[in-house]
Amino acid sequence: MSARHIAIVGAGIVGVASAIWLRRAGHDVTLVDRAEPGMGASFGNGGILASCSVVPVTVPGLIARGPKYLLDRDFPLFLRWGYSLKLLPWLVRYLANANDADTRRISRALTTIVGDSLEQHQALAAGTEAEKWLRESDYSYVYADRAAFEADAYGWELRREAGFVPEIIEGPQVHEREPILSRGIKLLAVNRNHGFILDPGAYVRALAAHFQAAGGRFMRAEVKDFDLSGGRIHAIETDQGRIDCDGAVLAAGVWSGPLMKKLGVTVPLEAERGYHIVYRNPSQVPNDPMMLADGKFVATPMSRGLRCAGIVEFGGLTDEPSKAPLALLRRKVRQVFPELVAEAEEEWLGFRPAPSDSLPLLGEIGTTGVFAAFGHHHIGLTGGPKTGRLVADLIRGQAINHDMRPFAPMRFASGQQ
Repeated sequence: MSARHIAIVGAGIVGVASAIWLRRAGHDVTLVDRAEPGMGASFGNGGILASCSVVPVTVPGLIARGPKYLLDRDFPLFLRWGYSLKLLPWLVRYLANANDADTRRISRALTTIVGDSLEQHQALAAGTEAEKWLRESDYSYVYADRAAFEADAYGWELRREAGFVPEIIEGPQVHEREPILSRGIKLLAVNRNHGFILDPGAYVRALAAHFQAAGGRFMRAEVKDFDLSGGRIHAIETDQGRIDCDGAVLAAGVWSGPLMKKLGVTVPLEAERGYHIVYRNPSQVPNDPMMLADGKFVATPMSRGLRCAGIVEFGGLTDEPSKAPLALLRRKVRQVFPELVAEAEEEWLGFRPAPSDSLPLLGEIGTTGVFAAFGHHHIGLTGGPKTGRLVADLIRGQAINHDMRPFAPMRFASGQQ
């Protein structure tokens, strides 16, 4: 497709990366969002370029363990019970993937998007002001002991198949490497060649500024509809007027679902509510980002302080935070960082776009000239630059050396999932 003008809906990391790669290829590009660039999930994520995050939540055995998890006040999975009936159709489809064959299929596909994350971010940010926010690092999974690590053997098997083999550090060396950790922590599984972002919101804003300096346009507006006269995109309709275009990219995260319906496709997409707490001016920070396996949260040293992010809650798009997830996060932080003291704490709630099969939608929606680029669940920041590069190549008609079928946006319309 030799499009002249591409309109991109959504100015998070995926939309901004798509805009930059298309602009670098010589296209006229307009980026549209109802908020400023770098807000939403792109602002509040854990900041880790987690290339080894190739294991979906829906691993074998989840169906049997799920009810126990929901009733366990110390497990980082929550449900707003008033939302349960609305969630049920999506949940049935989601849990249907909790088997070995589907888990491995999903893991292989996720590796395509995130496996070279650091290199993709470095290529995207090269020569821009965004580079100052990007850091190379190790990424450690933190376990109480060898038994806890071995209980996670299935996930590490999938990571090894994707090329990620950790260095195991045990005993006194754990605290020599990471003094911030509790003495009850006895094992680190350290992954090399990862990275993190010191301020994800500022990083995406800097990338968006680079895009505009290179001749791209940003328009703050809410997209209402698409002009698909004759079956192909001619314009997007916004509350600020019409934007004529020859092609479009839909990269609006969880808000892409309603817009997909206007394109004739109903996507089983839920808002996974995620939380973070930033500990401002902390007395200690880890030397490298880490995943605390017991609490299922990450701890990342950032410019504004220590960000602890994670927790899974299902309960729709209401902006009202729940008390229990934040209380659990604080409890887990105190357990693993017992000497941490901070000047202040900042709370945040955001919404991750969660398709029922844990895979993003990436590719053309039928023959409309509209390309999907959303649904990254927990890996939006990690996989954003690669997604943007791939969608730009698809729009340009370039050959892609990856199997894109797992990400086909029409997989739901055809009833394959």
